[in-house]
Amino acid sequence: MGDLFTIQHLLLILLIVVLVFGTKKLRNIGADLGGAVKGFKEGMAGSGGGTAGASGAEAKGEEARPLEQKSAMPAPEVSVREKSQS
Repeated sequence: MGDLFTIQHLLLILLIVVLVFGTKKLRNIGADLGGAVKGFKEGMAGSGGGTAGASGAEAKGEEARPLEQKSAMPAPEVSVREKSQS
């Protein structure tokens, strides 16, 4: 049957993936994956050390901010209507 993962097979698979997705989309996927791995590592490092119950910002001596100040986009305003009985 031969070796399945030879350099020729891997290059052919890479060529097909580039043709299907394009280089720009592959760059975006790589950047998103790298950001996710970085966030995961920071989250694991923040939860492993420091005092019990302290977040990563508190463990580093930074002031913890409320969630409203951390978000870049404002939350959408939502109105609640009562259900009318018929």
